[in-house]
Amino acid sequence: MRILICSPEHNPATGNWTSATRYKHGLQSHGHAVQLCHLDAAATSLERKVEAYQPDILFLIHAFRTGRQWLNSAKLRARQAQLPLLVLLSGTDINEGLYDPLQGPVIKQVMDSADALLLQNPLEAQHLRTQFPHWSALLHEIPPGIKLGMEPYPLRARHHLGAETLLFLCPANIRPVKGVLELLELFDPLAQQQGGAWEVLFCGPELDGRYSRNFLAAVDTRPWAHYLGVLPPASMGDILTQVDVVVNNSVSEGMPNALIEAAVVGCPILAHDIPGNRPVVEHDNNGLLYANAHEFNLAATRLIHEPALRHALSNPQPERYAPEREALALHKLCCRLKEKRER
Repeated sequence: MRILICSPEHNPATGNWTSATRYKHGLQSHGHAVQLCHLDAAATSLERKVEAYQPDILFLIHAFRTGRQWLNSAKLRARQAQLPLLVLLSGTDINEGLYDPLQGPVIKQVMDSADALLLQNPLEAQHLRTQFPHWSALLHEIPPGIKLGMEPYPLRARHHLGAETLLFLCPANIRPVKGVLELLELFDPLAQQQGGAWEVLFCGPELDGRYSRNFLAAVDTRPWAHYLGVLPPASMGDILTQVDVVVNNSVSEGMPNALIEAAVVGCPILAHDIPGNRPVVEHDNNGLLYANAHEFNLAATRLIHEPALRHALSNPQPERYAPEREALALHKLCCRLKEKRER
């Protein structure tokens, strides 16, 4: 079977591209021919990709950012009887886009038109089934998988970080939904307290110009904060073994790859208590969840001053996120879609 996977971005440090690459390799392991492409903003870009590759299934990542291109292409919509449409819903699609006056109508049309809607977060799947029961038959939950890159990366030596300094790492794109600027403000009260040698590291591409400029200016005023740029995706597994806590302050998530990677390695997690994070972070088992600034302060203070707590939260879970399970589920779904078209 020929499958075309389309991502809204081609930066290898983003979650969308990481997931798309993993899906490609997983489907190839089941004998499928798979091409992965990045789309620009025009519907003709998607049309050209389909015409050149002639896939049996079109797999779009992000209902708004890629789905609207399909929606705007009369040529592709006319071909849907022969070309099944599989759409992976992002956290932004579900938590924000559906309720946005501009994005909402587009997302809903794409979801109504799709042959299958894919999610990896069971909480978000349940929310959709409850709020929009007419989409229930289209929803398919796929168990999340992860493939860790373990190429060596001497984090502390390369970035001149003290051997005994406790490191918080926030791997996230620099844009408003990730809350990295606000995370600095959450750490400010801790920096005013005495005791504990700790620093906060940020890594990820700058995807929003104005927000990035404000964030970088804020980092420059805080000696305990460092923006490391984009770290090698192939080394993230090794990097996570060198930090003490992974932090996520996102406003919205689907199923964050960075937290799954931390859970696989067994790096303690400190995360905003949102539906996208809850399936990964088991409070008091592999991390701590916080709902507000007060809870953040209490949790971060404990992680700084209680080595025994960090040790207790270090529970590697590689079997829970085996990429083979994810690949098998995708393979079966694609086969069902193709068989349905051939009847």
